Amino acid sequence: MLNIFKQSGLRWLWVAVLALLLDQITKQWVIRAFELYESVQVLPFFNLTYVRNYGAAFSFLSDAGGWQRWFFTAIAIVVSVVLLWWLKQSKKHEVLLPVAYCLILSGAIGNVTDRLIYGYVIDFLDFYYQQWHYPAFNIADSAIFIGAGLLIYDAFFRQGADSEKNSESK
Repeated sequence: MLNIFKQSGLRWLWVAVLALLLDQITKQWVIRAFELYESVQVLPFFNLTYVRNYGAAFSFLSDAGGWQRWFFTAIAIVVSVVLLWWLKQSKKHEVLLPVAYCLILSGAIGNVTDRLIYGYVIDFLDFYYQQWHYPAFNIADSAIFIGAGLLIYDAFFRQGADSEKNSESK
């Protein structure tokens, strides 16, 4: 069993655990330190603001009546299972791809944990410019975003490397 972890991308699961812990600890801190909608300015363009998101990214489907909680939970569980499978299939020498999978996995689990416990996702990172505010988000969302960015980077980088290998072999 231990060999599976050493020989696959599963050896990077510590990244997912670390990101998940950071996500859940910061959310617990926000719940204890802030009232709902309370906002504290940290920088001239950044607040910590406690909000509840009943939908998905950008509060998509937040007013849908409750069914979206289970819909997004089911999606997150399926995505998590697929990511774990991909991690297991990752080669020992790969780094970027398994780390990306782990970041996305931690974000999916972090937000599904909120949905299952509270019925909503706890968001608190609030970036803004003058009167315009980007929708509040959390560490889990950041992990998903960074993981997706790494996947895109890997796709372009690997595609370029594969093209070079193909042209050299001709």
